[in-house]
Amino acid sequence: MSVRIIEKKLDEILSIMRKPEYVRCIGTVAHVDHGKTTTTDSLLMGAGLLSPKVAGKALALDYVEIEQLRQMTVKAANISLYFEYEGKPYLINLVDTPGHIDFQGHTLRSLRVMDGALVVIDAVEGVMTQTETYVKQALEEYVRPILFINKIDRLIKELRLSPNEIQQRIIEIIKEFNNLIEMYGPPEFKNKWKVDPAKGQVILGSALHKWGITIPQAVKTGIKFSNIVDAYEKGYVDELAQEFPLYKAVLSAVIEHIPPPIVAQKYRIPRLWKGDLNSEIGKALLEADPNAPTVIAINKMVKDPHAGLIATGRVFCGTIREGDEVYLINAKVQKRVLQTYLYMGPNRVVIPEVPAGNIVALLGVDEARAGETIVSTSIKDIMTPFERIKYITEAVVTVAVEPKNPNDLAKLVEALKELSIEDPTLQVKIDQETGQILMSGTGTLHLEIATWMLRQRTKIDFVTSQPLVRFRETIRSSSPVFEGKSPNKHNRLYISVEPLDEEAIRLIQRGEVTDDQDPRERAKILREYAGWETDEARGVWSVDEQFVNVFVDKTTGIQYLKEVKDYIIQGFRWATSAGPLAQEPLRGVKVILHDALIHEDPAHRGPAQIMPAVKNAMFAAFLSAKPTLLEPILYIEAKTTYDNIGAVMSVITKHRGKIIDMIQTEYMALIKGEVPVLESFTLSDELRSATAGRVFWSVQFSRWAPVPESMLIDLIMKIRERKGLPKELPKPEDYVPPY
Repeated sequence: MSVRIIEKKLDEILSIMRKPEYVRCIGTVAHVDHGKTTTTDSLLMGAGLLSPKVAGKALALDYVEIEQLRQMTVKAANISLYFEYEGKPYLINLVDTPGHIDFQGHTLRSLRVMDGALVVIDAVEGVMTQTETYVKQALEEYVRPILFINKIDRLIKELRLSPNEIQQRIIEIIKEFNNLIEMYGPPEFKNKWKVDPAKGQVILGSALHKWGITIPQAVKTGIKFSNIVDAYEKGYVDELAQEFPLYKAVLSAVIEHIPPPIVAQKYRIPRLWKGDLNSEIGKALLEADPNAPTVIAINKMVKDPHAGLIATGRVFCGTIREGDEVYLINAKVQKRVLQTYLYMGPNRVVIPEVPAGNIVALLGVDEARAGETIVSTSIKDIMTPFERIKYITEAVVTVAVEPKNPNDLAKLVEALKELSIEDPTLQVKIDQETGQILMSGTGTLHLEIATWMLRQRTKIDFVTSQPLVRFRETIRSSSPVFEGKSPNKHNRLYISVEPLDEEAIRLIQRGEVTDDQDPRERAKILREYAGWETDEARGVWSVDEQFVNVFVDKTTGIQYLKEVKDYIIQGFRWATSAGPLAQEPLRGVKVILHDALIHEDPAHRGPAQIMPAVKNAMFAAFLSAKPTLLEPILYIEAKTTYDNIGAVMSVITKHRGKIIDMIQTEYMALIKGEVPVLESFTLSDELRSATAGRVFWSVQFSRWAPVPESMLIDLIMKIRERKGLPKELPKPEDYVPPY
C-alpha cells in the first residue's frame, strides 16, 4: 500500500473522483487533546508531506498560527489523500476538526460533508464530555463512526498496567463507546454501527509514536500486548511504527468500514433533506448522480487574503465546474463559479471539475454562508434546501472591542464581520446606545482566539473589555392584555404574553419548528408534539429561533392587518432582541395579538408607527408577568484520582455549582456537575491548584436557568449600570399608560 500527495496524481485523482465507489468522506472527532491532529500527522507522513521525524509533533493541519502556539485545533481543515488498498486506488477526503467545545461550530458543520467519523479517544481518559457530544451529533447526521483508541503508551508508562490490564481497559472503552451508539444511534443502524474489534473497526495505537494496529492485524502477525509493553520498556518503539504504521491501520479501516457516497447518501439524504425523494432531484441525491443538476451543501467559509471568500462543501449530486452559473438558495442570488479547488490543508489545488460524492472549494460565491445550498440555475425554483445545521452551544460570553484610533473603527468592524462569516457561532453587534462593538462567543477561549485572529488580520491596535456574561430575560406567569398605541395614536394593538411551553422550546431548539417552514407543517408539529390548539398553532406568525420566542395572531377579521403584518413581526423581533429589565434578549416568551385597530391610510401605518406600538405593548405585558433573568449554566465533567475527589467537589460547589453524579472506576473517579458561567472564569486555575494538576475536566453549555431570587435585583442593577441605563427598574406604565 502507498499514499501519495494529491498534487502529483491529479489526473488519477480526477479519474477516481468520477468513481464514487472508490471515494470516502471522513473526519476526525474527539474530546480536546485526545490526539486528532497528531493522528492526521501520521496520515500526512504516509503521504510524504511530513518527515517521520516531525510527524506527531508538526500538527500540520493546525495551519492557523495560534493553533500551533496553543497546541489546539480551532478550525476544521480539509485534505484529500490518494491511497492504494489491495491493489485498488482510493480517494479519501479527510476533515480534521476541533475538539474544544468553544469551537464546536466548526465540528458540527463539518459533519454535514462526512459519511464517516474516526473517533479518537485517549486510552487513559476514556469517553469524555465532548466525545459524547460529537458522537451524538455525528449519529444525528447519520455519520458512521469507527474508533481509534489513542495513547496506549500512557497505559504502559503512566499507569504501568500489565498486558491483561491494558486489554481490560480497552474492553471498557469499547463498551463505553458502543453504549453511546446504543443511546444515540439511528434505530436501523444501532447494531450494525457498534464497533467490533474482531472486525477491525477499532484501531489501537499511539499517534505520537506513529504506530497503530487492529485485532485482525494482530492475529495475522501474532503480535500481543506483551510485545507492545516490551517495545516501550526496552526502547524499540520505532520498530513498532515501521512494522505497524498508524496510517495503514487507519486508512484500511476507513476503506473497509466507512461507506462510499453512493451507499451513504441513500440513507443520509432522507435525514438531511426534506424534499420529495421521488422527484428527479431526490433520486439524483440518493444515487449521488454526477450527471444530474448540481447540488452542493456548504459547510465552511474561509477568507483568503488574496482571493477573497472561499466556500467549501460537499457535492451531493451533479458535477461542479469552473465557469458554472449557480444559484444560492438562502442568499437568493445567482453567481458564477470562478474556480474549483481541492483543499490540501492551508493550500488549494485548482481542479477542472468536482463530481458528486466529493468535497470542493469554490471561488466566486461570496454571498454563501455555512449552511447554504448551492444548485444549478435550472433547478433554483424547485429545489428544497438542506436542513439547517443545529448548534449545541450559544454565545454566552461577550467582550467590548474598541480601537485606540477612532479612524480604524470601520476597518475593525469589517474584519469582525468577516470573522463571523467564517464562524457563525461568533456574534458581532454594534450597541446603538453606547456605540460599542460587542463580540460574543461560546466561551472565553473562543473570544481569546477570535481576538488574536482579529489582531493578526487587521494589525490594528485595539483594546477589549473583561469578558461579560450574556443573560436572557423571561417571564414566570401570564400577563393581562395591554394596548399599544402608535406614536400618531392612529393604530392600536392589544397584546399579552405568557411563558412558552417547554415542549415548544425544545422543538425550536432542535430546529423542528422554524420561521421559514410551511405554516401548515409548523402548525401540525405544534399540535402533535406540543399539544397546541389548532387555531393557535395556525396563528403562529413568527418564530424567533435565535432567542426562542413565538408570536401568535389570535385575531379574526381585522381590516388592514395583513398590510402591517411584516411591521408587527419586525416590532416583535426588535422587542425580543433587548428586553426591558436589562436590555438582554427575551427567551421562552409567547407573544399573543388579541385585537387591533389599523388606520386605513398607508401613510399613517408605516413601520415607524406599528413597531413602537408592538414593542411598548410587549414590554408592558412582560413587566406584569413576573419577569426574571436567566443565566447560562455549564455542564462539567471532571476525572481525578480518588484522593482528589473532595477537592474537585469543593471547587465546584464553591462556585454556586452542584454535583449531579459521581462514578468510580478502577483507576479514577468521574464527577459530573453544573456551574454557572458567571462563576466559571477562575475554575481552571482553582481545579489545577486544588489537585496539583491531577484532574482532567471539560465544560460545555448545558441550559438556561433562573438567577437565584436572592441576587436577582442586584444583578439587574449592575447590568443596567454597566450599560448606562436608568437606575430605577422600569414599570408597565412606563411603556403603556393606564387606560
